[in-house]
Amino acid sequence: QVQLAESGGGSVQTGESLRLACVAPGRSRYAMGWFRQPPGKEREFVAAINWSGYVTHYADSVKGRFTISRDNAKNTVYLQMNSLRPEDTAIYYCQSPDSDQAMGVLQSENPYWGQGTQVTVSS
Repeated sequence: QVQLAESGGGSVQTGESLRLACVAPGRSRYAMGWFRQPPGKEREFVAAINWSGYVTHYADSVKGRFTISRDNAKNTVYLQMNSLRPEDTAIYYCQSPDSDQAMGVLQSENPYWGQGTQVTVSS
């Protein structure tokens, strides 16, 4: 049983930063991704990274503000979030698909998910 564990969420003001972390034991050879679910909305893709960390993809809404990275020695993937906006308020989830390709996060039938961490951005 793979268990992903997110941390780093919290409440910040507009323009501030947060760094989320997801510990993913045994997933260093797999892609990882971040998704989020805003209040009252469906879960949406945020960012993805391939197994090596050299390939990344972002949703248009976060490009230039968020950075996904990973440290395979620590089995951890990060999401650095800068210039946060109220519309970034959501529960953030990490995910690991059965693929080493970054966009496998959108194609996997049975990915692993974390429990989520709340990010709240106030104006």
